[in-house]
Amino acid sequence: MSTSYKQLLHNLDELKLIEMGKNVKEVADFGIKNELSFVDTLLQLTNYEMDRRQKNMVQSMVKTAAFPHLKEIQEFDFDFQPSINRQQILDFISLRFIEDNQNIVFLGPSGVGKTHLATTIGIAAAKKRKSTYFIKCHDLIQNLKRANIENRLEARLRHYTKYKVLIIDEIGYLPIESEDSKLFFQLIDRRYEKRSTIFTTNMNFREWDGVFQDPKIANAILDRILHHAKVVTIAGDSYRLKQHFPKDDD
Repeated sequence: MSTSYKQLLHNLDELKLIEMGKNVKEVADFGIKNELSFVDTLLQLTNYEMDRRQKNMVQSMVKTAAFPHLKEIQEFDFDFQPSINRQQILDFISLRFIEDNQNIVFLGPSGVGKTHLATTIGIAAAKKRKSTYFIKCHDLIQNLKRANIENRLEARLRHYTKYKVLIIDEIGYLPIESEDSKLFFQLIDRRYEKRSTIFTTNMNFREWDGVFQDPKIANAILDRILHHAKVVTIAGDSYRLKQHFPKDDD
């Protein structure tokens, strides 16, 4: 091994160009064998580094999003939920809705795949380096409530507003106090027509007055959510119950 080659490996290591260091011998041999120019050889070598950094960036974005699981579209059983338009979901995964600052609402009973689909879209966004975050509605409300008590509500609202895609899961599973509804409204109002939000809920929109315990606030929230929204209503059986009570094959 020549002194120059050792120095090259040392330099790549110091510069933290890990993949280039791993592949420099293979790429150099390939370049000599195929009579590649210096530029083409260097391009191939840097491609290894670019690929590694891209994969690391995607993994970091997905991890930061705090998804409850990493289920993607190929794992969703559309045959079990025929009420869902597969092409519409694929369109969501294309992320066109983000460009238009549209919202998505998944509406249906427990266990029909709302969270799975919301997460699938979120993962697609994170992989395209769109800032994405997943949070359950109850946790979101508690975080805003705590921030308000500690006089740092503005900072917390800015935090949740910054994400290109915010997924708010399980609206309606637990009641929200009237004062807390106002905090939720502030977040929805800030994101309105500026960011895309994905919601999952088991409550019909007519029942949201009861969820937020304030008809005026509930209507104001719904007005901003639904103005630029695609609503996917899922009318089907629960996946979780399917595992315990499988249908007869007859």
